[in-house]
Amino acid sequence: MKTYTPKIDDIQRTWWIVDAEGVPLGRLAAKIAQVLRGKHKAMYTPHLDTGDHVIVINASKVMLTGNKAEQKTYFRHSGYMGGERLIPFKRMVESHPERIIELAVKGMMPKNTLGRSMRKKLRVYAGDQHPHQSQNPQVLEINAKAS
Repeated sequence: MKTYTPKIDDIQRTWWIVDAEGVPLGRLAAKIAQVLRGKHKAMYTPHLDTGDHVIVINASKVMLTGNKAEQKTYFRHSGYMGGERLIPFKRMVESHPERIIELAVKGMMPKNTLGRSMRKKLRVYAGDQHPHQSQNPQVLEINAKAS
């Protein structure tokens, strides 16, 4: 018996579009990370980028459950002494709503060169307009829409 390993020429990438409105951030990021890695395909191989392209719209309308909207903060550091910056979730939604989803997906991807190349296939937009109409993206359903 021989194990099938896909060649780079065998990989076919499709485009998916996800509406983030009213979807919990963790469920959304987990599903996006799965599609970016290619785990939804039968030809998934851990050492190859077999994933698809993902477009996320309405990133500013993503939700958090419980009290996380008031308690969650994002950390960054300038590299200088005392250069910590803590940004609350509410301020991040107002200023950079795309980064919320990008950072959540980044935490679920491999932390190596392959993971960085997989993350380049993610495009996040705060509103409902995107410039990728010509790719004819398919709708990716996240099964847990909160109401």
